[in-house]
Amino acid sequence: MAELGTLPRLLQRNAREFGQRPAMREKDRGIWQTSTWREYHDHVRDFALGLAALGFGRGDKLSVIGDNRPRLYWAQVAAQALGGVSVPLYQDSIARELAYVLAHAEVSIIVAEDQEQVDKILALRAEIPALRHVIYEDPRGMTHYRFDWLRSFADVEEMGRKFGEEHPGHLDAEIERGGPDDLAFICYTSGTTGNPKGAMLTHANALATAQGFLAVEDVRRDDDWLAYLPMAWVGDLFYTMVMSLSVGFTCNCPESPETVQRDLRELGPSAVLAPPRIWENMLTSVQVKAADSTPLKHWVFERFRAVAERAEILRADGQPVPLGLRLACLLGEFFVYGPIRDQLGLRRARWAYTGGAPLGPDTYRFFRSIGVNLKQVYGITEVTGFVSQQPDAEANPTTAGRPYPGIEIRIAERGEVLIRGAGVFKGYFKGEEATREVLGADGWFHTGDAGFLDPRGHLVIIDRAKDVGALADGTPFAPQFIENKLKFSPFIREAVAFGHDRPFVAAMVAIDLGTMGNWAERRGLPYTSYMDLSQKTEARELIREEIVKCNATLPEAAKVRRFLLLAKDLEADDAEMTRTRKVRRRFITDKYAAVIDAFYSGRDEVELATTITYEDGRQATIQSRVRVEDVEGVAVRG
Repeated sequence: MAELGTLPRLLQRNAREFGQRPAMREKDRGIWQTSTWREYHDHVRDFALGLAALGFGRGDKLSVIGDNRPRLYWAQVAAQALGGVSVPLYQDSIARELAYVLAHAEVSIIVAEDQEQVDKILALRAEIPALRHVIYEDPRGMTHYRFDWLRSFADVEEMGRKFGEEHPGHLDAEIERGGPDDLAFICYTSGTTGNPKGAMLTHANALATAQGFLAVEDVRRDDDWLAYLPMAWVGDLFYTMVMSLSVGFTCNCPESPETVQRDLRELGPSAVLAPPRIWENMLTSVQVKAADSTPLKHWVFERFRAVAERAEILRADGQPVPLGLRLACLLGEFFVYGPIRDQLGLRRARWAYTGGAPLGPDTYRFFRSIGVNLKQVYGITEVTGFVSQQPDAEANPTTAGRPYPGIEIRIAERGEVLIRGAGVFKGYFKGEEATREVLGADGWFHTGDAGFLDPRGHLVIIDRAKDVGALADGTPFAPQFIENKLKFSPFIREAVAFGHDRPFVAAMVAIDLGTMGNWAERRGLPYTSYMDLSQKTEARELIREEIVKCNATLPEAAKVRRFLLLAKDLEADDAEMTRTRKVRRRFITDKYAAVIDAFYSGRDEVELATTITYEDGRQATIQSRVRVEDVEGVAVRG
């Protein structure tokens, strides 16, 4: 694989050696449409030659925006085949985010999924000086659009076929010119402290990371993978593009984001990667269905769930599982565990990953106990997505596993995690100073994450190093650690903890509307909106109980002593979160200064004027009076 050097050469190999095997499927109008590796190659060839006809060449940038669609993946490989660079975008980005990335990356061609995405680009065209052409994949609604720089994907492929007849051997020659050190992707980071930065990843970065991954994980050519995560996220880029091209397994694109769960169940993929929130949502859905079933079914579920968890705890501790418990688990597999995995689409999954944030131990243990080989991973964009993972026999909810072969990890003096290896990026695009700040001359990349290596060599991540502080009395304070503990509750979607240089810990909480709404409906509690439900006395009491449970697992000094339920969710569109759901602490500290003041001045209410942002950039303000609550049984210090 490494000797082939680039992703387009891997595609040529796949088409040549197993061209009739399925490469990609797309759910369209309820039917899975299959493309073989030969068809994948031919689409890339025609589209790449079409790009060449449009003047796209070595070093040029091509962006894709939309839901997961085969043609959007093919467009990226086509650009790389010509020596160009792929710059994938988050499909839910608002106008100003798109304008910044597209202008900063000097994107010359955008491949958009549909009319919605084309309209976004139309509104920004004047702000993207390098843009020459926009290509759309789905023609629905595009009939009356008449611009000389706008054309369909099919039209570009037709141009490519004509260009190929006139310039035989052009594409093969361009692919041969490409080398491992050429840029393959510019992946923009989530931008927790400012504008996102473009991490430059080479073909060598991608293929070295793939080799390390294959050295420790069981990946097979006949695997099925569901491509549903944002294409701009390095995890999807790595697995759906790099690993698929490296191994030759089949990637499947769901019909829409709304049908992912149904398509997951129908497909039953061989492997699954999902952030903690998706695993928590899955568990919540199982619990809700069990609670809504007959008393007998609910009793059976709870009985066998307890059996499975006892067995999993023994296995995790390296202790033998008694015969009686093993027999009970066999019965549970027939009555409960197998049917649940089937309902969730996990019956065929040999392994499953969670990453991005710690997963609650109860959720983690539940999936492990019902037969899902769930493991934690740690990754970062600048290291091509994957740094460490747990071996099958060493899975546990507290670590991020062992480094992949070829990856070195070192802990700096202040606990910052440093990484060195072939997957470390080339630097930030047009960001030499930012690159020098994180990438030393000795090749060590400074992640900005605080952590340590445990006695078994597993990496444990605590928090962002810059966010680790101390309470007023000097007690160490890691806000993300507390926030993740709070988010173990199915009723809490997001939380932001405060406490640095303060006498105690306080937290803003955003409820999970789906879970909380179901809870309210089952109790006959009427509500009209997120704001209405979040500000009900019953909701505050429920969250208080959840915080008390969380506090039971925290050291005395770190217990949450005051909290507030927000009248709206924290949103990336409002710059409160990144697109990968990371808290923008500096922005939130400024935006919610009145809340922080209320926490520590002892006030019971606070007036909030919250600005919300729509996709087109328009803004509106909602006014609300929100109660600040004390947590019972925890004295407020200071």
